[in-house]
Amino acid sequence: MNKKILSVGFDLDGVLLYNPARIVRPLIAFLKKNFLKRNINKFYYPKNKIEQFIWNILHKSSIWPAPGIDQLLDLAKSRKIKVYIISARYEFLKKDFEFWVKKIDPDHLFTDYFYNDKNEQPLLYKEKMVKELGLDIFVEDNWDIVAHLGDKLKVRSEKFKVFWIYNILDRNIKYQYKYPSLKKVVEAIKLEL
Repeated sequence: MNKKILSVGFDLDGVLLYNPARIVRPLIAFLKKNFLKRNINKFYYPKNKIEQFIWNILHKSSIWPAPGIDQLLDLAKSRKIKVYIISARYEFLKKDFEFWVKKIDPDHLFTDYFYNDKNEQPLLYKEKMVKELGLDIFVEDNWDIVAHLGDKLKVRSEKFKVFWIYNILDRNIKYQYKYPSLKKVVEAIKLEL
C-alpha cells in the first residue's frame, strides 16, 4: 500500500530565505500591542509609492536561501512530498517574489507558488491557501501566524500541523512543533513520511 504524499506549504521570508532581520519581529509585536495598542494580527499595508518603496527595501533583508534548501529540493525530487510556497508578500513585491522562486527552485521541483496578489491580510491569506490546498503541514516563522493557523485550522483536520521556525527571542514559547532552522524542519518532515 502506498503512503499518502504529504502536502507541505512553506512561507518564503524567514523560512525558505534566511532573513536576519526577523530577529526584531517579537520586539515589533510587543511594541505594537503594548505601546501602540494595535491588533497584532492586523498587518500594515503600504498605501503609497514611497511606503511601498521602503517596504521593498525592507524585504531585501531576505538575503540568501536558508540552509536546508538543498535537502528540501532533494525531498521534492523524490516525489514523497508536494511542496508549495505560500508567501504573504503583497502584490507590489511580485518581481522580487518571482526572482526568489527562480533562485531557490531552478528545476521547478516545487508543486506551485503563491503570493498575496490581492493584498489580503497575511494571516487570512495563509489560512485561505492552507484550506484551498488541503495542506498536511505549513511551515511559518511568524509566531502570530502560527498561533492563528493552529487555532483556526486544527478543526479542519487533527493531522494538520503548523511547523514553526522560531528565532532566539521567541525560543521560550512552548510549542510542540518548533524548530530552529529549515534544516531541522526538513528532518521533521522526513519523520512524517
